[in-house]
Amino acid sequence: MHPSFFQQPTLELARSLIGKLLIKETEEGTAAGIIVETEAYIGPGDRAAHSFGNRRTARTEVMFGEPGHAYTYVMHTHCLVNVVSGPEDSPEAVLIRAVEPQEGLDLMYSRRGSDKKLYDLTNGPGKLTKALGIMKEDYGRPLNEPPLYIAEGREPDEVVAGPRIGIDNSGEARDYPWRFWEKGNPFVSRMRKRRD
Repeated sequence: MHPSFFQQPTLELARSLIGKLLIKETEEGTAAGIIVETEAYIGPGDRAAHSFGNRRTARTEVMFGEPGHAYTYVMHTHCLVNVVSGPEDSPEAVLIRAVEPQEGLDLMYSRRGSDKKLYDLTNGPGKLTKALGIMKEDYGRPLNEPPLYIAEGREPDEVVAGPRIGIDNSGEARDYPWRFWEKGNPFVSRMRKRRD
């Protein structure tokens, strides 16, 4: 994607990312998936954002830079990947929550386990990073060039919005309808399917 794509306001970017292709090239090969679910985090006024209150740490530093870079971090042993959004010094990001596998299926099974069901390979933010080979070391990479990048994919069917997941301790922010997903897509993370 051209760098200008990432300059959209964060909520628009979170919706626009649905249907785009997330690609990771590694020595083992290339794995890619269509983005089918995202969540927007609009710090510093968003209690659920790592940058709430303009919190600037070594971990959040990339969020204060230009949009279109990878913000990776480890939570509960899982690496998660975000797209930095918002103008410089406005620390915002979009979490990629789920993708639909497109390329490198054998690689995904080898990384996630050959016993996994197809739908379970990438239907969560920690699952998709493991399947695609995205690691904490991808922190700060520009997302418009290899080895980790976003490209044109396909036009999504219907994109819907609702509250984000797993942020119960974030006050009123837990109710913001800042999660976007492709309605009916079987790769959207499990909790979402009950609300479709």
